[in-house]
Amino acid sequence: MEYPDFFEKIEKIKVKDELATFLGAGNGIFEYSYYDMVKITGHSCATVAGGYLIASEGLKHLYKDEIPVRGNIKVEISKLPTENNFGVIGLIISAITGAGGDDGFSGIPDGRFKRRELLSFNANVPYDVVMTRLDNGKQVGINYNPYAVVNPKEILKTVLNPDATEEDIRAFPKKFQKMVATIFENRDKVIKVEEL
Repeated sequence: MEYPDFFEKIEKIKVKDELATFLGAGNGIFEYSYYDMVKITGHSCATVAGGYLIASEGLKHLYKDEIPVRGNIKVEISKLPTENNFGVIGLIISAITGAGGDDGFSGIPDGRFKRRELLSFNANVPYDVVMTRLDNGKQVGINYNPYAVVNPKEILKTVLNPDATEEDIRAFPKKFQKMVATIFENRDKVIKVEEL
């Protein structure tokens, strides 16, 4: 598999999933990479980077030095899935945190390990995303703004413009991924997290 070199430099997200342990799928310790999210969505862009960074930074603030517990996190997204591609962001956050919507896992018969209805869109929250630990109620609010460092639409225009040259088209993929790399290099500028 080929992918840009900077993918290797992006910090992985480690979680533990007690359902995996319960069902015998190893020790339940999982590591997710940005490339895993690229494989799930089929592309690398500012939106996919945003979903990954929201999950990564939100979990750091929720759990500090603990390993985050997958399936123990409620996720509220203030946007609709169709708004600014927040459906893609929700998909990524769901994959990492285990939080599911109406289609999520209903749990085992005694009620444990339920992930259904832990992810919601169009939520009445004053951040792009609010994440809540189910065990202690701790919350964080997260906002994502890639435009603090890049302008994805302007880069897209270089190839969508009818006057785009063959060189514009040839250079576009590297230019686009350089933009994604810039987002990761400036995570402190594009992601703002507040502990609530």
